Amino acid sequence: MSTTDLAQKSKTMTKSSFVEEVMAATPGDSRLIYCIQCGTCGGSCPSASAMDHTPRSIFAMVRAGMRKEVLKSNTPWMCVSCYFCTVRCPQDIHITDIMYTLKNMSIEANMYNPTAADFSKTFIMMVENFGRGFEIGLAGLHNIKHFITRLPNMTPMALGMLTKKGMSPLPPKRIKGMNQLKKILQRAKELEAA
Repeated sequence: MSTTDLAQKSKTMTKSSFVEEVMAATPGDSRLIYCIQCGTCGGSCPSASAMDHTPRSIFAMVRAGMRKEVLKSNTPWMCVSCYFCTVRCPQDIHITDIMYTLKNMSIEANMYNPTAADFSKTFIMMVENFGRGFEIGLAGLHNIKHFITRLPNMTPMALGMLTKKGMSPLPPKRIKGMNQLKKILQRAKELEAA
């Protein structure tokens, strides 16, 4: 076998091992290899504009063995777990579950972007306190912490959305049954720790 053939084989093994690693780390059958690159996931995603790569691009990068680029991407961290992409995927790919896997892998490799991870933590805090996302609070807190210079330009849009009921009301309202949600979240944390 020539040096070129060995290099190509090594490159192919590296690429396939990353996709296999992602699939093995994702609970159940992720169906990642069935992605047809249709773009439905990115077109369905409410936070796609904040992502540096669409989910479709991330999956292509995973299949290409671009481990470093994928694990440094903010895409998994911008996922708000709404499952629109998963529900609409014509190949039944478990996109949201794969995003969680990529988050965990980026943490383990210490390659995550702290700003992007903070967005995810802020969203989780909102759900734990209100039982739902609170858009203006999420955007406001995230931008105050990381992009304070953007706030003056965003204010007219935020006010317009509030007056046209495009955002959650102020102050945020808790869902009914918060005690039950807290028990569910606590049990999920216990199961995750086990």
